Amino acid sequence: MSNKALFAQRRDGRVIALQYLFSWSINIPENLADDLIGFYAQIEDAKPREHYAFGEELIHGVIEHVDEIDGRIRGLAQNWDFDRIAKIDLAIMRIAIFEMVYRKDIPPVVSINEAIDLSKEFSNADAKRFINGILDKLKDQVGRDSRKIT
Repeated sequence: MSNKALFAQRRDGRVIALQYLFSWSINIPENLADDLIGFYAQIEDAKPREHYAFGEELIHGVIEHVDEIDGRIRGLAQNWDFDRIAKIDLAIMRIAIFEMVYRKDIPPVVSINEAIDLSKEFSNADAKRFINGILDKLKDQVGRDSRKIT
């Protein structure tokens, strides 16, 4: 697969992960596997589920580490009440933070850029500054070169 195709597939995966995690944050299902089946069934013009494998990795990773990720957001979002953060912005940051902390195959700056792009597409105009501020602070804490794969 070419880099361009991989980038497009990962973008699709991030969008799917964002949509699912937004929904999940509002109504946590009893059975994640069953809920994901229903979620995929509702996607218009969906590609085969394998196309979204990266997104599914993000979904499972974020849910598995949500308490730690949210703790990081609370620590970085000084003077912000966590419960007042828009659910869509929270989902975007959770994905990016999961990538930055747990996915060493993705440079942190890529995760930040992808999060900003998602915020431009799915949130309001002010969200990108807030999200960038939180993620930029985290970038300095992850202990690796922000532009390289480790």
